Amino acid sequence: MRILLYSGKGGVGKTSVAAATGLQLARQGMKTLVMSVDPAHSLADSFALDASLFDARTADPLHIKENLDIQEVNIQLEIKRHWGEISGYITSILRTSGLSDVEAEEMAILPGMEELSAMMYVNQYRKQKSYDAVVLDCAPTAESLRFISIPTTLDWYMKHVFPLERKVLKAVRPLANRVGPVELPSDSYFGNIKTLFEKIGGIDQILEDPELTSVRLVTNPERMVLRETQRAYVYFSLHGLTVDTIVANRVWPEEATETYFGAWRDAQQAILAEMDSYFDPISVRRVPMFQHEVMGVEKLESLASVLYKADENPAAITRLERPYTFARDSGSHQVRLAMPFAAKGEVGLFKKGDELVIEVGTLRRHVGLPTTMAAMRPVRARFEDKTLVVELREVS
Repeated sequence: MRILLYSGKGGVGKTSVAAATGLQLARQGMKTLVMSVDPAHSLADSFALDASLFDARTADPLHIKENLDIQEVNIQLEIKRHWGEISGYITSILRTSGLSDVEAEEMAILPGMEELSAMMYVNQYRKQKSYDAVVLDCAPTAESLRFISIPTTLDWYMKHVFPLERKVLKAVRPLANRVGPVELPSDSYFGNIKTLFEKIGGIDQILEDPELTSVRLVTNPERMVLRETQRAYVYFSLHGLTVDTIVANRVWPEEATETYFGAWRDAQQAILAEMDSYFDPISVRRVPMFQHEVMGVEKLESLASVLYKADENPAAITRLERPYTFARDSGSHQVRLAMPFAAKGEVGLFKKGDELVIEVGTLRRHVGLPTTMAAMRPVRARFEDKTLVVELREVS
């Protein structure tokens, strides 16, 4: 199963591009699901579905046309399906602070619940071979990064915190429940967490395999949006995902030659030239500004016909270059990471256990080292063109 992840700054049109891609895949004969991972869903709007039917019908895969389903993750329904034990305990604690039942239930929806639920569905569909392709319409860039970092974050928690936390609470629970104002969570609470973690088992390897997962960044030819697209490229690469396409959406067409629109078009052409240079060898696809709002199957198919050639398969694997690799050179071992838009002063790194921790701005990535490199220490780091090279050696 191929996974195509569409991300970008809010408002650039990634939902329309993701929906059009789903239609193109379905037209190619691939059984396809377009899933919205954005808490502010607009996928059903993009297909011009009846708004009164959204919550009832799109929480599970909804058939749109031959070979094509869509799904919008409904957090309220997911709490009932997967998060009942956890949400119930948090709600009971919040009630003791004076919140009403409704307020407590709303506050008990923790950040990450929706993204984790979506990831469980992706893993489920992959294991059951339900679809040939899943197109993920992700939230704006920052939330997308939270989505892809969930497996690593949970893995760290389950290895380092979960076992100790479960043992300690099991020991102190009888006494604490007698004297404390709030009962500590039962062991079934921890069992629920473990079950949820098991449901996403292996998804991190799936996301980092370029033969299975590709990231497509949707942007507009505007300076501010381009800067965020560059940062998103670095962050996705840092998390081990392969970006294989940039989609420049809403490009003013050649016929926009009037004084006002002509100035916009000239500015866009300059930025598009920068994009081609920045992201080379990754292709930058151009989608023109349409004369109408792109909503409904017919208009989305028009977008697909501009975005793809008639016989083109959007799920085709076009780039297998991994964001980071391990190598050996002149007696030292190296970790090589693609970071075309990161400056030297923005990058920090240190070793923690058998992991190399790399920081770019406020983002931190733990890169698990092979056994042969686990005991080594970083001794030098440098940029070679667009690649960060970290040298590791044995420390005597």
